[in-house]
Amino acid sequence: MGKRLLQQRAGRGSPTFRSPSHLRVAPARYPPIEKLGEKTIVGYVEELVHDPGRWTPLAKIVTVNGIEFYTIAVEGLSKGQEVMIGSEALMSSGNILPLRAIPEGTKICNIERRPGDGGKIARRAGSYAVLISKSPGKALIQLPSGKVMELMDLCRATIGVPAGAGRLEKPLLKAGAAYHKYKVTARKWPRVRGVAMNPVSHKFGGGSHQSESHPTTVSRNAPPGRKVGHIAARRTGLKKR
Repeated sequence: MGKRLLQQRAGRGSPTFRSPSHLRVAPARYPPIEKLGEKTIVGYVEELVHDPGRWTPLAKIVTVNGIEFYTIAVEGLSKGQEVMIGSEALMSSGNILPLRAIPEGTKICNIERRPGDGGKIARRAGSYAVLISKSPGKALIQLPSGKVMELMDLCRATIGVPAGAGRLEKPLLKAGAAYHKYKVTARKWPRVRGVAMNPVSHKFGGGSHQSESHPTTVSRNAPPGRKVGHIAARRTGLKKR
């Protein structure tokens, strides 16, 4: 009798595969627009904290009217620094403004996809977007991937580049470092290849050499245990030039 595949075990939701979300500090979101109103509010960075599983540090900001929230910390942000939130905020690193109030060519991060959603785009360490142009009601931004996206000019963004860039330049050096890296994330590690397993453990296991020995394309409606490989592949074979 065969064993459950890795995909089947993960779907059951045991602690091995469960996300350690209880370790998270807080979601990194802007406060709701209703709380801020139409005015430009001043806040201060109370502390900079590390959020396990997130490679960008978080900044805890407390406004003068008592609103507390966590946001992505940008390069150069320091404890006790003044942060302005609103359309009349100054153009300095760490301030939060709507796209309509940001000059073209500015590096921005933690951009809202829709006004009031708290920030969705360009939040990873070292990644940033560039405001290309503006038109009535709309703004064009260039994403870190190079793609150009059109957003409403009421969407808020932070001036600057998310801190923590260059973390991939430091090698892990040993498996123990990789273990702790993935322990706080919602990812199973290490992940063994199916062709390296025994036949009892995986559809592609066994054989004198590590090969699938089966067609790797499988139906979308295949039963559990068979549904491994290229699921509902759009195309197969070599590309015709």
